[in-house]
Amino acid sequence: MQLSTRNQLTGTIADLDVGSVMAIVKVKLDGGDQIVTSSVTRDAALDLNLKVGQPATVFIKSTEVTVGVD
Repeated sequence: MQLSTRNQLTGTIADLDVGSVMAIVKVKLDGGDQIVTSSVTRDAALDLNLKVGQPATVFIKSTEVTVGVD
C-alpha cells in the first residue's frame, strides 16, 4: 500500500476502548513512552480486528498543528 501521508509513526496498541459507536485507540510509540490517541468508528476497529499488544502504524494528516507553551 502506498500513501501520501508522510507522518507515519510505528508503535503498539496499548489500550482499546470499543463503545457502541466509536472506539478509542491508544498507541504507544516505539522508542519511548509517548502515546498517540485516535478516535475511530466501532466498525473500523472491528474490521481491522484491533487488539491490545498488536503492532500498529499511526498515520497523521492534518491541516493544522497547534503548539502551546507556558
